[in-house]
Amino acid sequence: MSRITEEEIIQFLKEETYEDSITSYTDIFNDCGVSGDDSHELIEKYHKKYNVDMSNYLWYFHCDEEGTGSIGGMFFKAPYKRVNRIPVTPKMLTEFANSKKWKIDYPEHKLSKYRYDLLINQILFLIILIWLISILARKYF
Repeated sequence: MSRITEEEIIQFLKEETYEDSITSYTDIFNDCGVSGDDSHELIEKYHKKYNVDMSNYLWYFHCDEEGTGSIGGMFFKAPYKRVNRIPVTPKMLTEFANSKKWKIDYPEHKLSKYRYDLLINQILFLIILIWLISILARKYF
């Protein structure tokens, strides 16, 4: 079994991010502008290509999520806003690819069991939908 090189990982990242100035210590999510769904897709491709066990991966330490502005977010912080960011670099990805395991010791942290920010958004959406349906029902029936 041949070892995966840092150059191979950097080339993989250049192809996936369309960013040419990637070095060993580039923070792939911050410096390459990879965020939201794109960050999840990149990690999924990395996982499949290099067969890395990602069971320890906690996305919210590394990147944000799609649609970061929301009414619910005004009252409850999203997970990535509740922890300190940990950069992910090609050097780290090379190490993980060769060991076949995502090896980051995350700091102790506590997140709510529920995403209250998303729950508020869903409730507001339902209220608006019911309101619109009631207006239409009164108009046509």
